[in-house]
Amino acid sequence: MSEWIFETGDRDFKDAVIERSRRTPVVVDFWAPWCGPCRVLGPLVERLVERRAGEVYLAKVNVDENPDLASTFRVQSIPLLLGFRDGEVVAEVVGALPEPEIEAFLQRTLPSAADRETAAAEQLLAEEKWDEAESIFRRVIDTDPRNDRALLGLARVLAERDDGAEALNLLERVGPGSYRQEADRLAAALRVRQPVEGDLRTLEERVATAPGDLEARMQLAQQYAARSQFDRALEQYLDVLRRDKQHGEGAARKAMLDIFELLGSGSELAERYRSELARVLFS
Repeated sequence: MSEWIFETGDRDFKDAVIERSRRTPVVVDFWAPWCGPCRVLGPLVERLVERRAGEVYLAKVNVDENPDLASTFRVQSIPLLLGFRDGEVVAEVVGALPEPEIEAFLQRTLPSAADRETAAAEQLLAEEKWDEAESIFRRVIDTDPRNDRALLGLARVLAERDDGAEALNLLERVGPGSYRQEADRLAAALRVRQPVEGDLRTLEERVATAPGDLEARMQLAQQYAARSQFDRALEQYLDVLRRDKQHGEGAARKAMLDIFELLGSGSELAERYRSELARVLFS
């Protein structure tokens, strides 16, 4: 083992491989002592990883000693190499392949030029250099319209500038995968905090004098939500649903789900109103 090569197993795989790959790509070599091809492939991969001196790590997993990992990744034949980047498998090869094919596998595992540009833009975003970050994100998207990381990054820039409409359009383009959950959360936040026309006090008086005015209730709920008064907003949305579940094509239910997404799974408020929502919808 060296500073770039290490053994891992069932207990520490998440931190050693998944989390580490969010910073630096990791190749996982599934092998066993009795496997002849493994003894051929192992030294080759180790040499190629050492040559890259920190661009990629190599994690060795003995499948005999770590059956749970072998089952999780459906290892049916060894040697098996999996390339991880940003917490996900991005490349795979099976068998003792020749050096050119292993080199190609490593190249697929390493970040592309677009990945490096996007990482640079994210750093600019963290430094609140919005214009510079936006320019890079847009350049990446122009060359790769399905780059989820860049789509999410540009949406963050636009959210900071209160350009919610374009940000939401970008977030809809994010595909399933490691960025989808973050995209959903940002989209929920944008929808929840969208301002609506009307004065808060006027809307409160309007609802008090005309309790059946569901459109006024919807506007009042959105006013509360935009002010982060989520308990009041949820109660208004729930009252709309009690009176008419289909009002606005279920807009109140969708708005409540957005608030739940924004509050997160550990929120007591979200759990309480989630139960209330289910009771209303299925009563």
